[in-house]
Amino acid sequence: MVLSPVLNEECFNKFLIDYDFTDVPCLKYGISKGLGLVIIMGSVLVKVPQIMKIMKNQSAAGITFVGVLLELFAMSSNLSYSYCKGFPFSAWGEVSFMAVQTAIIAGLVLKYNHGSTILPISFFIGYAAMLYSLISDITPMDVLWSMQAANVPIIITSRMIQAMANYRNQSTGQLSAVTVFMLFFGSTARIFTSIQETGDTVVIVTFAAASVCNALIAFQMLYYWKSTAVVQGKGKGKKTAAVPNHFKASTNGSNKSPITTTKKSPKKVANEKLKAK
Repeated sequence: MVLSPVLNEECFNKFLIDYDFTDVPCLKYGISKGLGLVIIMGSVLVKVPQIMKIMKNQSAAGITFVGVLLELFAMSSNLSYSYCKGFPFSAWGEVSFMAVQTAIIAGLVLKYNHGSTILPISFFIGYAAMLYSLISDITPMDVLWSMQAANVPIIITSRMIQAMANYRNQSTGQLSAVTVFMLFFGSTARIFTSIQETGDTVVIVTFAAASVCNALIAFQMLYYWKSTAVVQGKGKGKKTAAVPNHFKASTNGSNKSPITTTKKSPKKVANEKLKAK
């Protein structure tokens, strides 16, 4: 059934057979599933603008590695906890795509801010090993719950680190506006879908905290919009001052001083001729 990812059999019959669109539980179920799928589809590319912006400018200025690392930890905790708890993929699927993209951003920050290619490779290998240990039976569920509960202060800390960096620089640096606003709307929608599909208080509070922090970063994007454009525009469009021709070296490489000539008046020339006679 084409609509099976959005509607279960009961709601399908209510809406499309009985034409009963007043069933509140089915409405909530359908909206939650639909929002979840939209969020997952958007998450596939949510941080690609950020990645492309860093690679294009070959700079990760304004992005702190500690903030990215804390954000990645929060995503990995949510991913492993939701997976091991058996929550529907529509309730957490976007975290899997966002974690991969965030790991790439962390690697780019290590490369451009620390000038090393070995550090990103080592980081990717270490992160893959850690993630495998979390989603396998190696890590007890109690530990995963504790990690998920720790997400609230971790998310707040990571976002505040980024917010403070923006405040100090009076600019949002290489942060992508598209990514920031997509994260804000996605985390806000996740509050509703988490209530409907998981009912897990820890997960709901986590997304509520993420929404507030993402709202702060989104506000800074708007507030520092002009100053960020000025900072990024420095060094671009600057023209080299023209050097007068008489100060340029000759084609053979010599630096001869310019030869100046003084034009004599006709009267002075006539006097010189009389003296010569």
